[in-house]
Amino acid sequence: MKRTTLQKERLGILLRIFSGIAFTIMGGLIKYLAETVPLGQVVFFRSAFALIPLMLFLIWQKDFPSGFKTTRPMGHFVRCFLGTLAMFTAFSTIRYLPIAEATTLTYLAPIIMVVLAAIWLKEKVSARRWWGVLLGLSGLLVMTVPNFSLHHDSRSLLGIAFGVATAILIACALLQVRKLSRQGEKSSTITIYFAVSSTIISAFTVFSGWIEATPTQWLCLISIGIVGGIAQLFMTVSFSYADASALAPYEYLSILWAVITGVIFFAEIPSLYFYLAMPLILLGAIVAKPRRKA
Repeated sequence: MKRTTLQKERLGILLRIFSGIAFTIMGGLIKYLAETVPLGQVVFFRSAFALIPLMLFLIWQKDFPSGFKTTRPMGHFVRCFLGTLAMFTAFSTIRYLPIAEATTLTYLAPIIMVVLAAIWLKEKVSARRWWGVLLGLSGLLVMTVPNFSLHHDSRSLLGIAFGVATAILIACALLQVRKLSRQGEKSSTITIYFAVSSTIISAFTVFSGWIEATPTQWLCLISIGIVGGIAQLFMTVSFSYADASALAPYEYLSILWAVITGVIFFAEIPSLYFYLAMPLILLGAIVAKPRRKA
């Protein structure tokens, strides 16, 4: 491998690691506001202030205003609607579950994508990838079934339900992103339309009763948007410096950051069931992903 190629790959890996840390910081701030700030208000600030780094990036890339040009408006509408719903359910998951568990459940998305691709797109799925689905669903059962005991935890069950809904919505949104990409839409166009649309959609929740935030809450809300936008940018740009196969192992560090954040800031000690379910879900996600074509 040439030196310049190796340096670019290392930069891509660093960007992917930093994006995972930034997403975890965003999740921690959402958790901090969970009991005091309405969900729609959090989603609005996450979307609106994410536009700042995204727009600056478009200008830096000299892709503004051309980044808004599209020939697939309905395709973007579907992707944005699914993505915005996923944001609402994801933030709800963080409210009801420890950050580590909420993060782990998002890795059901590539597993669910296999099922949806087989049913929706009529794709031929290999036996290996079906084994990935089985492993992932086994992990979900390990995490869920204990909550159906006589002393069941309804809050955890609700959080898991939101987590599974998030994974399904993310899987659907990613399939739509893949379709738009194959139709020639740029990743920057897909990203900016999502940020704008989720801002507009979540703004309507003001009628459900937003609070008058304190200075600390204002700081957290604005930080959620800016940090989330930076995390999204780092993740997107990382793929331009390194192949997905090189970045994949570092993607799963998000679980580690989530565990550390939960323990230090929220005294969330993961249960035995989490440690049993996590490797099954992660292994399922790894196995369910399509192999890189030579």
